[in-house]
Amino acid sequence: MNFGRGRSREEPEINLIPMIDVLLVIIIFLMLTTTYSRFAGLDINLPTADATAADNKTVEVHVAVTASGDVVVNKQPVPGASLSAIVSAMQAVVPAGAKDPVVIINADAKATHQRVIDVMQAAQQAGLVHISFATQAAQR
Repeated sequence: MNFGRGRSREEPEINLIPMIDVLLVIIIFLMLTTTYSRFAGLDINLPTADATAADNKTVEVHVAVTASGDVVVNKQPVPGASLSAIVSAMQAVVPAGAKDPVVIINADAKATHQRVIDVMQAAQQAGLVHISFATQAAQR
């Protein structure tokens, strides 16, 4: 039995008025909650100076420790490589009045641990407290 034969089918339609109302409410909300900033600026003429900028370059002391235990400070081999010789070689390459010199240790992977500790101790005795180690990325 077909009871719906006499009725006509209604086409579905989208009512846009509620959607427009919601969008207007969102726009009003955004307008009320937005803060407006005014950038106030002063017109200032700054004074000038003829002085040159200070040179703030860090002094670097490069220390290399070879696999055989030899020590090289700034590409100059340290004869004998005793602790006092390393200290004097480090002090010789640091200019007087240098601010916070950095010791960069380039140790061979096969260098003995004790030799690297000797270089660190020599840096401490020379008054160089900033120590860094140079490495290279592992090859894959």
